[in-house]
Amino acid sequence: MKISIINGPNLNLLGKREPEIYGSLTFEEYFEELKTKFPTIEFNYYQSNIEGELIDKIQEFGFSYDGIILNAGAYTHTSVGIGDAVKGISTPVVEVHISNTFSRESFRHQSYISGNAKGVVLGFGLKSYDLAIQSFL
Repeated sequence: MKISIINGPNLNLLGKREPEIYGSLTFEEYFEELKTKFPTIEFNYYQSNIEGELIDKIQEFGFSYDGIILNAGAYTHTSVGIGDAVKGISTPVVEVHISNTFSRESFRHQSYISGNAKGVVLGFGLKSYDLAIQSFL
């Protein structure tokens, strides 16, 4: 099984940015834990702060992977383009958020991805990625 994890803006700052919300582990450290925890899965990881690059990767991986886990960060709430990219591919996408977006600012309650995703996991910290992976197994 091949799963791609795509992270959006500011997720490169995990472990440094707002640790009370996002924790103290970098995503690279956590990614190594995922590879150990799920040894039968072939993982790919990509992160960008640039909306168009995220769309390009969704399209690139959207017909060749068994699943995509997408944390589009703030673009979740603003990018019709990312939502359309998810809608336009055949690979199922699980939308993930580390924090519970519904317990935060009201603008974070809107997602342009959710309606086109297989499912949404949010609010369980980095374990949200574990839950998304398990949804593909």
